[in-house]
Amino acid sequence: MTFRCAMSVAPKLDPREEHFLIASHRDGLALFLRYLAPERATPPAGRTVLYAHGGTFPSALSIAHRFDGRSWRDELCAAGFHVWGLDFHGFGSFSDPYPEMEEPADAHPPLGRAEDASRQLEMAVRFIAARHRVARVSIIAHSWGTIVAGRFAGKCPELVDRLVFFGPIARRPRTADPQRLPGWRPISLKAQWDRFTAEVPAGEPPVLSRRHFDEWGEAYLDADPESRLRTPHAVKTPSGAFQDIFDAWAGDLAYDPALVRAPVAIIRGEWDGMCTDSDAAWLLNSLTGSPARRDVKIGRATHLMHLEQNRHALYRESETFLRGDGPSMEEAACLP
Repeated sequence: MTFRCAMSVAPKLDPREEHFLIASHRDGLALFLRYLAPERATPPAGRTVLYAHGGTFPSALSIAHRFDGRSWRDELCAAGFHVWGLDFHGFGSFSDPYPEMEEPADAHPPLGRAEDASRQLEMAVRFIAARHRVARVSIIAHSWGTIVAGRFAGKCPELVDRLVFFGPIARRPRTADPQRLPGWRPISLKAQWDRFTAEVPAGEPPVLSRRHFDEWGEAYLDADPESRLRTPHAVKTPSGAFQDIFDAWAGDLAYDPALVRAPVAIIRGEWDGMCTDSDAAWLLNSLTGSPARRDVKIGRATHLMHLEQNRHALYRESETFLRGDGPSMEEAACLP
């Protein structure tokens, strides 16, 4: 597998961060990976983790984004993990975008569907495994990223150590035909704010700091060099992720959970409307090939829990599961 250093392409989010551009399965396109080594020398076997982002923003705005100087990635590195982040095609400005994104949105079907993205994930995992000389890599995946990771894990079980699915998407019974989306769409900063805050019940204190969001929002717009030329300011985003989600909610999930052979932790927020109690129960019961399944609910948290006040509970639960600590059995837990 070919790769080249990407230091001249992307600014470092940490002085120790390393960047790589690796070949995509799509001819002529490259995928961007960011890597941060653990704070102390740690053998990579059992301690290598790759982050697969959700459907609207890349790794720099999720696992690597620092709130008050500290990111989820920093926490994992402090615990001895080798931490990687992948940007799927069309997300951020460092992985090559789909060429079709230069054409009118209605000229193409949704770009970046789960099948395509799972092949991107496979390229990344194979590169990381070869670089660290390990057989398997653990994956933390969010929202739509759980569909991608689930599809990959079912196809290549020998490459997957453990899976953390937070805010996962599950199959729901079909009640109507799913909405059909164009190839890509602009997502404004206001749309992100509305989405991030909509799930907090009326009368409850906010769980997302406006100051944190404003800082995050500037970085979000920076991810697309043309975002501030649009009115309102918006980031061009492939629509395949949300098409996959809408299809799953119409009875057509893009992977079979029964094919997953790795231990899986489902982590969700108390107020997560995209992963309800019934969604989590269906997914937990469908992961019949997984040797260890865990369902954890984080109190006062939504689908965007990794950006919120209780994000440290998510960090703690993920780290514990990735280390293999705690009971290796199905369990349900609700953190206060």
